[in-house]
Amino acid sequence: MGSSHFDYIIIGNGLAGFQLAIALSNDPFFKNKQIALFDKDPKTTNDKTWCYWEKGNGKWDHLITKSWETAYFYSANETLELQLQPYTYKMLESIHFYNEARRILSQKENIHCVLEEVLEIEEHSKVTVITTEASYTATHVFDSRITSDFQAQKEKYVTIAQHFKGWTIETDTPVFDIDSFTMMDYRVKHNNQTTFTYVLPITPQKALIEFTYFTPQLVADDVYDIYLKKYISEILKIENYKVSAVEKGVIPMTNFPFKNYSTPNVTKIGTAGGWVKGSTGYSFKHTEKKVFQLIENIKANRLPTENLFEKKYDFYDKVFLKVLKDNNEMGEWIFEQFYAKNSVQTMFQFLDEESSFKDEFNVMKSLFSMAFIKAFFKTL
Repeated sequence: MGSSHFDYIIIGNGLAGFQLAIALSNDPFFKNKQIALFDKDPKTTNDKTWCYWEKGNGKWDHLITKSWETAYFYSANETLELQLQPYTYKMLESIHFYNEARRILSQKENIHCVLEEVLEIEEHSKVTVITTEASYTATHVFDSRITSDFQAQKEKYVTIAQHFKGWTIETDTPVFDIDSFTMMDYRVKHNNQTTFTYVLPITPQKALIEFTYFTPQLVADDVYDIYLKKYISEILKIENYKVSAVEKGVIPMTNFPFKNYSTPNVTKIGTAGGWVKGSTGYSFKHTEKKVFQLIENIKANRLPTENLFEKKYDFYDKVFLKVLKDNNEMGEWIFEQFYAKNSVQTMFQFLDEESSFKDEFNVMKSLFSMAFIKAFFKTL
């Protein structure tokens, strides 16, 4: 890697870093640009599962493990069968994405993957990226590291955590219906908090089952296990199974102003750039859209972060987060209203930030309650 100067440096080869690198590498506009991707982790394990919905064929369809067109929602009082067409819900295991990203990038002469940990960035006329091994300069840096201010200042903002543990279980006999998945099941709850189970059947004898919290506090590792076991035995009525894989995660759901941490020469990306949707923690499709917009901005000689966010969705997310933080027991009711009173297609458009004002009005109207009215005025 002769030179230590690059046109673009991308720090972090997770979802945002890899999607950005692939998009840059596929665009003829950048073919003469030298691009480096820095991460200390070679990303050779399946460390997470991304799920997302989209209409029709998508660019990652050849990598997905499974997809569905029917979903179920369960609360204490409702069972909703949701027909998702024209959307399909898709499950992508991260290892397949990482392997594909490496395969694509390894064929591009102008892309360099560097296995070094970035320690700090210094901004002068050029940006200097200092790693454990050396220092490099770049015209522009895309940085997926979360600012330390987030932990230090998060009390000032509305923050809850989406935290979960998932087991991939395998059974001796066919027990799963592979034509539908369970989007949210509130029938097994931890106290009166917003907790639900998510079931993705992969084969008739194999499924990923996740117990998920939307709460301000985290829980000890064995607490997830208690509720996973309870769900499998009481709801799925499965006695004999083996756990073949485990995944855990914590996604911040917050109105912390991550986007303010970009500068003219350093653009924050991914979670660190505020790309994860505050009210849901969804990131896969949001990342794809943000990457597209960011590249269009660079080609038009605008700041990379221009037009990445719409204020009205930030406002909706903040109201929603405020209610969940102040009245965490309302989560089941909120999601029940969402899916009982709006079509799932309207909800997907709303969560994709592609909704009309009429859709938004209907979604907000379905949540009409004192808690929402209070949160609405506090947020104003």
